[in-house]
Amino acid sequence: MRITILGAGVIGVASAYWLHKAGHQVQVVERQPNAGLETSWGNGAIIHVSSVQPWAAPGVPLKVLKWLGQEDAPMLLRPSAVPRVWRWGLGFLRAARPAQYQAGSLANLKLAMESAAAMAGIRAETGVQYDYAANCVIKTFSDQASLDVAAAEHLALAPHGLQTEVLSRADCVAREPALGPVQEKIAGGLGFPQDEVGDCNKFSQGLAAWLEGQGVRFHWNTTVEDVLMAGGRVSGVKTSGGEIGADAVVVAMASPSVALLRRLGISMPIQPVKGISVTLPRAVWPDGPRNAILEDSRKFALTPLGDRYRIVGSAEVGDESTTPSPRRVAALTRKVAELFPQLANCEAMPGAITWAGLRPMVPDAQPRIGATRVPGLWTNTGHGHTGWTMAAGSGQRLAALMTGRNAEAA
Repeated sequence: MRITILGAGVIGVASAYWLHKAGHQVQVVERQPNAGLETSWGNGAIIHVSSVQPWAAPGVPLKVLKWLGQEDAPMLLRPSAVPRVWRWGLGFLRAARPAQYQAGSLANLKLAMESAAAMAGIRAETGVQYDYAANCVIKTFSDQASLDVAAAEHLALAPHGLQTEVLSRADCVAREPALGPVQEKIAGGLGFPQDEVGDCNKFSQGLAAWLEGQGVRFHWNTTVEDVLMAGGRVSGVKTSGGEIGADAVVVAMASPSVALLRRLGISMPIQPVKGISVTLPRAVWPDGPRNAILEDSRKFALTPLGDRYRIVGSAEVGDESTTPSPRRVAALTRKVAELFPQLANCEAMPGAITWAGLRPMVPDAQPRIGATRVPGLWTNTGHGHTGWTMAAGSGQRLAALMTGRNAEAA
């Protein structure tokens, strides 16, 4: 089957890999000059098997309202955005009910574990290099009560395959010496043996280059203008570089998927949620953490990534630009400096790169993978904060559905 994928972020490239392996003739259309240059570029760099729970958790909607308009809030809803996101917000409220939250957590955990296995297969076959590291993620807590609650929630998922280690303060310091000087600020932590670290951008570009060597064609610097129809089904894509005939089209364009699908009469409940990151040369703190540190109370992650550090910890609804807000960046780095004073004002350090991207969030955090009601049109989008975690497994699932022709309409 001739399949054209729209979008060469990590989801689109992973989809191309598995569809190519299934024997299909694959082409990919991407408006950027290479893969992984938008939402996939500057994420937290952690494949979080341990942290795939939906953001719409019991109690979170009230917290978001409490944080309304606060620049230092971990999840900021701008008041000006309320009129245009209210419908999505209602879906978020429904998804935060305990039963829905539990079901979403289990579904996401299953896909995340599938994805971890799929990533191992991709590494073995392609040899792609992306600053991969394993068993190096620690979540720290500033008080014992928060640690106990989180430990109970994670340990409850053990029957479903999640591995969690409960760490004392001494355990955390033994595993991560950089925590030694600040150990009085933490009560303990959790370790996640299944979590991995890696550069999503490097992975996307490395896998795209490998696929090009296998005959998969990438149309770089090419914008999608329309999906072509003939006889009541998809027949190809109209692009800025001409028409591409196809038996099936996969929409994997993250947040821009919404407008394209709307033209075809399909409503996709994706809300762009802005995230920011700061990337630093590791030389600014040579003796800094060798493990990724997820700090629960301050809501940030600090990830060693090859010769760099990556800092993330922000979600913003209402600003859909990809320009980092200086106030949001400063709020993030202040939180980091509360635990690690060596990184005070790190956004201004030589070599620092601030970045912003738009996570394609659906209210229930369940990515939309499968067929639509338009014959020949498929989606692999809506992954929100779990795109890097679920990319390989999502592509594998999509390929199985498309090859087996047994998907339910999205």
